[in-house]
Amino acid sequence: MELKNEVKPQVFVLPPVGEYGHRLVLDVYPLEPPDPLLQLLEKHETLMGNTDLPVDKKPQQNAEVKTERRRQGKPVVDRLVTITLDPGHGGEDPGAVGRGGSYEKHVTLAVAKRLKAKIDAEPNMRAVLTRDTDFFVPLHMRVQKARRIQSDLFVSIHADAFTRPDANGSSVFVLSESGASSSAARYLAQKENAADLVGGVNIDVKDPMLARTLLDLSQTATISDSLKLGKAVLGEIGGINRLHKASVEQAGFAVLKAPDIPSILIETAFISNPEEERRLNDEAYQDKMAEAIISGIRKYFARNPPLAKSTLARLD
Repeated sequence: MELKNEVKPQVFVLPPVGEYGHRLVLDVYPLEPPDPLLQLLEKHETLMGNTDLPVDKKPQQNAEVKTERRRQGKPVVDRLVTITLDPGHGGEDPGAVGRGGSYEKHVTLAVAKRLKAKIDAEPNMRAVLTRDTDFFVPLHMRVQKARRIQSDLFVSIHADAFTRPDANGSSVFVLSESGASSSAARYLAQKENAADLVGGVNIDVKDPMLARTLLDLSQTATISDSLKLGKAVLGEIGGINRLHKASVEQAGFAVLKAPDIPSILIETAFISNPEEERRLNDEAYQDKMAEAIISGIRKYFARNPPLAKSTLARLD
């Protein structure tokens, strides 16, 4: 294996699970992760329409615009908002498989890419994907990626499945301190959290930051904000698809456990339902779903403007 940079490898074995036999796993992590923020900041300058101005005049112009917006007496988003989009599953973990052979990992990535394009087109928002192609990302790494860039929101995108083919509808979940609010929610949480075992993460190795994250789940303020975001998004999704549950559900999904980032998990539809599987593979429906999600995000920020960040997001 030829490497360009210094790495920190982890080697471990995993017992058989699902369709996999005994496995020897080698994880190779860079000592200094690449910085994705430079190109995002450059892109932000372009979206703000200030590329034709001298650098020293841009902050002044932006400040004048923000002041004018505050004078109108309305809550506004007056800084760049970062939203982490998390396409569920990926790589050797296909997620749920529809009766027509569709993989959840492909559907979630397609919707996430469409949503990212819409968010990036907003003048005060940027989106970052936890994965942009078909590869596996451990659940705790998805949360870490969002925290490293000080995300304002975390949106995980999935396609539901159930034992009966007639189950249908969209759902939105947020974290529950007690683990789950219904038996169905508990089933889904266990199914999604088991993805790490399939993908090959060493669950016995926990870094200190993740341990602190798991201990800080009781932060009710973050869960409260997540519920507000979930309600806004669910209301918009209800305009394009039947809702599996009329209210936001709560469960113990691992990807919702960032202690300081409002987080939601969206089950776009049931891929185990033949009709909804067809819709999930339809580009028009994917675009409608992405538009519904960003409409909900806009409504959330209209009522809950993000607080100012004290420092620039860093990866270290």
